[in-house]
Amino acid sequence: MADDKTKTAADRRLVSGTQKYEVDYFARKHGIAAADARRIIKQHGSDRDAADKAASRLKARGESVS
Repeated sequence: MADDKTKTAADRRLVSGTQKYEVDYFARKHGIAAADARRIIKQHGSDRDAADKAASRLKARGESVS
């Protein structure tokens, strides 16, 4: 996420695993545990599309690490 919150257009395609609010939002958005969200973000880097797809697959399988 950009430090300057007014410059977010390019950042919308990225997700930050170091920002607690980003991880919490990602977990709530996909209905998964925060630990799973952190793992997915760490595994897929900041690529939001890849992370979204991985979270959808995780939820579809009904799996959870926590």
